[in-house]
Amino acid sequence: MPEIIIAEKALVLYKNRPALVSGKQDGKLIISLEDKSSQKVREKDIELLHPGPCGQADLSGPSPAGDIRSAWELLQGSEETLSIRELSELIYGSHTPLSALAVWKLLEENTYFYGNIHQIKIKSKTELEAEEKKRREKLDEAEERAAFLGRIKKILSSKGELTLAEPDRRFISDAEALAKGFTDKSRTLKELGWSETPQEAHRFLLACGAWTQWQNPHPGRFGLPPNPAKAIPPGPPKEDRLDLTHLPAFAIDNSWSDDPDDAISLEGPDSEGRRILWVHVADPASSVTPDSPADLEARSRGVTLYLPEGRNMMLAPQTLPSFALGVNGETSPALSIRILLNPDLSIEETEFFLSNIRVTRLGYEQADALLSAGNKDLHAEILAQLMSLAEQYTEKRLDSGAVIIEMPEAHINVNLDKKPADSGLPGQNRPAPDQTEQSPHVSIEPIPQYRSASLVRECMVLAGEAAARWAVRNRVPFPFISQEAGELPAKRLSGFAGAWQLRRSMRPRSLSTKPGVHWGLGLDMYTQITSPLRRYTDLLAHQQIRAFLKGEKLLSEEEVLLRIITAETGASQAIKAERASKAHWTCVYLADKTGSVLEGIILDNQGSRAIVIIPDLGLETQVSIKKGSPNEKIKLSCLSVKIPEGEAVFAIF
Repeated sequence: MPEIIIAEKALVLYKNRPALVSGKQDGKLIISLEDKSSQKVREKDIELLHPGPCGQADLSGPSPAGDIRSAWELLQGSEETLSIRELSELIYGSHTPLSALAVWKLLEENTYFYGNIHQIKIKSKTELEAEEKKRREKLDEAEERAAFLGRIKKILSSKGELTLAEPDRRFISDAEALAKGFTDKSRTLKELGWSETPQEAHRFLLACGAWTQWQNPHPGRFGLPPNPAKAIPPGPPKEDRLDLTHLPAFAIDNSWSDDPDDAISLEGPDSEGRRILWVHVADPASSVTPDSPADLEARSRGVTLYLPEGRNMMLAPQTLPSFALGVNGETSPALSIRILLNPDLSIEETEFFLSNIRVTRLGYEQADALLSAGNKDLHAEILAQLMSLAEQYTEKRLDSGAVIIEMPEAHINVNLDKKPADSGLPGQNRPAPDQTEQSPHVSIEPIPQYRSASLVRECMVLAGEAAARWAVRNRVPFPFISQEAGELPAKRLSGFAGAWQLRRSMRPRSLSTKPGVHWGLGLDMYTQITSPLRRYTDLLAHQQIRAFLKGEKLLSEEEVLLRIITAETGASQAIKAERASKAHWTCVYLADKTGSVLEGIILDNQGSRAIVIIPDLGLETQVSIKKGSPNEKIKLSCLSVKIPEGEAVFAIF
């Protein structure tokens, strides 16, 4: 093959762009591109289109006249390849810089011919028809998209007077994916001149009517699965269990909770003043074994995701009848921790048992009523003793430096189902279900500070302390929880402002396989074992306890640590999604209440702005203020809400 000499004024390709060779320097070729810019290149980095002479004008000159389709038809059936010169002469009658450039453009179009400038192949009739169909569809799509953009601009400018047609929804799928966090790009938003952010995508979808305020995109943005776990473990196996059904066992929780996983019992005191606190915990670890499908799915989620509109369980919902305490049948299988307490509440002895228990379920309001009962029955008497123990343990922890923070909280409930509307008072005629429907709605109710809630909290913390000490004593690799000391304020305020100060001083908790001080709880070591239906690390602890009780092989410290890391990654995302979702639904709740007046309490005054909590909403916000003191009550007016950002704007009323 003769050597190809690339001379001055030759037409070449450089990085798939046509260029003109304008000279040589330092052993390299100088080329001039279509935009008249120059570059020094190595000869091996370019391809010869035409030996020249070629002028700068030829780089952007018009293609010569030629019958491309006739040439293609003439070549049908041929399997030979052509050179750029041969095809140039066949189509255009001669091989000139302009015809060579035209042939290269034909190859770029990939319609009649394909390959490269050295070996050009002829497309078959079938291939050409498929290519032409594809091009027609692309042109049709471009025309339809242009028409869509025109319509969507009218919809956006109409402020709700026009609505999105169903066929147009295919063009906004990229915006929906961006709003849900599945991608970081949206062609539609870009072409409309909108910023490509999840918040702007959300705003766009609301503005054009594709979404309503009832869509919550936040779980998707944090990479969380949209549905509960699917892997269903088998039911509890038949195994020897200690019969504790003679002990009154109380599962106390919020009235809306339907997945109770802990209960408490109390025995004593004995002649030495010692008491036995029993904490009974649901026993899904009896079936959810390490590395089983249910275990792997729960581990990836980390926790049950609790949203105002519902929950996505880390274990399949079908597990609740088998394992939730007091839900199905008179007795429930449990893992019970027996804690022998000295009169000063130091832990004398800790034992774990596989058990059967009989559970009495109580809401916090019911438990408080029993605690306040004048004529106390057996249940009320036991609850009173548990309350006394809890208060004593609280004081013990406070003496050890514990920090207890109590801030206003609210329960947000979202009903997305449309149901027949209730006409009002009982006995009145109600419309037929198909005549009147109730729209989805949000309700927010402040959560009272129940005494029984602190009772449960203290018993669960005590169980966590006892379990941690048990694991250390028995050398069981375990998920321990610690917290470094925070920097307490020099001057502690009272009320909610003081609680806010304390919360700001808190440092993040840490999970590891090494026990350590938990500063906020005032404990030398701590873990959590009382929510294996809701937290994976609790389930992991149960798996280790069971293995120890049965004399089976324990997971190693490294295996436990790897499971902790995986679970905490999922749990962290769930916490963020829950927080963002609550902000979203609070804004939806306030959307039709602009101008309403609510009571706020100043937590901190930072010059011209104050941090305020609205107890009825459990919401913290910032407002402009001229003067005000911590814990001062003020009236706030809701000015506006920004649903895509999850922000509500308030002003002093």
